[in-house]
Amino acid sequence: MIHSGPVTPPLLTDLPIRALTPDDLRHCADLSQDRGWPREDHKWGLLLTAGTGYGVDAPDGRGLAAACVVTAYGDTRAKPDLAAIGMVLVADRFARQGLGRRLMQYVCDDVLAGVPLTLHATPYGRPLYEELGFDTTGRAEMLRGAFLPHPERTGSGDVPVRPATAEDLIQIIRLDTEVFGTDRTHMITRLPAFTDRLLVAEDGSGALIGYAAIWPNMETHVIGPLIARDTATAQALVTALAASTDRPLRTDIDVRHEELVAWLKERGLESLAFNAVMTREIPGLPGDWTRRWAPLTVAAG
Repeated sequence: MIHSGPVTPPLLTDLPIRALTPDDLRHCADLSQDRGWPREDHKWGLLLTAGTGYGVDAPDGRGLAAACVVTAYGDTRAKPDLAAIGMVLVADRFARQGLGRRLMQYVCDDVLAGVPLTLHATPYGRPLYEELGFDTTGRAEMLRGAFLPHPERTGSGDVPVRPATAEDLIQIIRLDTEVFGTDRTHMITRLPAFTDRLLVAEDGSGALIGYAAIWPNMETHVIGPLIARDTATAQALVTALAASTDRPLRTDIDVRHEELVAWLKERGLESLAFNAVMTREIPGLPGDWTRRWAPLTVAAG
């Protein structure tokens, strides 16, 4: 009679990585909660439909051990112009065992080999991304708080702002492609359903010079994307969006927009954190940063 010894469980880094689907949304939200993040079901739903999630099933059968989401832009049927990586999470019980590195190596070097990449990195995650070939090419400041409008200027000033209509969508996509530097149609067309309010700003002749949205995320409302010709336009869009909610606002502003950051702090928002904007295969993000003020979400670039 042959007696076998105890079966050695496979190493975490040997576990298979699979593509996630919208059916994995609950497990993704559970993973966020496990790491002390908000569940963010609404955001996970967008990312898993507009992008592609990758994950590792937990060997103990309790949901996911690790996950991340990739949002590709440009001609996604061929080679994307740019891909954003976000929501990189490892369950606390499997942390510091190489699983996050294994997942990132798979996504960056196998799935997205040769594709220009971007991500927003916390100070904790930045060393790993540097080892994987990412360079810091920018910085974003996360702001949060109750917006206090100027008592004498509760409107949008001299910049006309109005709700977007279906007829505006083509112009919004055209402006977004110009500013972002690549086509994001598959993301922009989801904004009317994903956001609570989508606004456009026009110049005196009626030409579109900016657009912005506000969307629910747990107890806050997030402002993003925020695309605007200049600071006055960005302020007008933020003011109009803030007037539509009683929740605290949250947004992530490119730190080069110093005037807008100072203006937001004067109106009640406080700095929560700074994230490094990192890129690989490209020296920086494409497009026109002077008109790109805040992303839809840092997870999608």
